[in-house]
Amino acid sequence: MQPAVKHRYVVVEGPIGVGKTTLAKRLAETWGAELLLEQADANPFLERFYRDPVGAALPAQLHFLFQRTQQLADLRQQDLFTSAVRVADYLIEKDRLFARVTLEEAEFTLYQQVYDRLVVDPPKPDLVIYLQAPVDVLLERIARRRIPMEQLIERAYLEKLNEAYARFFHDYDEAPLLIVNAATLDPLSNDIDYAELQGAIARMGRGRLYFNPLRHAAL
Repeated sequence: MQPAVKHRYVVVEGPIGVGKTTLAKRLAETWGAELLLEQADANPFLERFYRDPVGAALPAQLHFLFQRTQQLADLRQQDLFTSAVRVADYLIEKDRLFARVTLEEAEFTLYQQVYDRLVVDPPKPDLVIYLQAPVDVLLERIARRRIPMEQLIERAYLEKLNEAYARFFHDYDEAPLLIVNAATLDPLSNDIDYAELQGAIARMGRGRLYFNPLRHAAL
């Protein structure tokens, strides 16, 4: 029997390597939910971007934008016929966050024009889970999972991305926000941590909650 879930649309977010997709998959399995994942492997420009961040940033970013808006348009259409629980590993707003980090000014202006035409009334999540971790932790996890093109990611890029995420969620108020210290907690593979995270999700109402149990802070 699946546990009761009060949130119908949950988004897990955070920088590359923090574990958002793994957590989204585990939550979806626990809840018997539909899973909505961005498909980085399907982006033909992504490896080129990691090799040449300046030259390949615009096509990589536009491909992600087209892919994500199509997925969300399909989700919006499905909402007319179902009340299923859904878990996603991205917010559409994160697309513009990445674009701001990766694109030059003229490219970003062009990107913004496309974004404004495509992103119309995206579905709002009932809960956003933001996973935080320092760059050293992200680099270690990226190295550990051994995805070849990710080994090309530079530290400076991750630093800019981490800072952009922190700024974005500092002001985020579109949905209840659960901020998780993913550096000292391991809700991905530690069952105790995962159970505590489930409890935090169940307690979420409006506003934001910081999830960082004291028993981990002293480690």
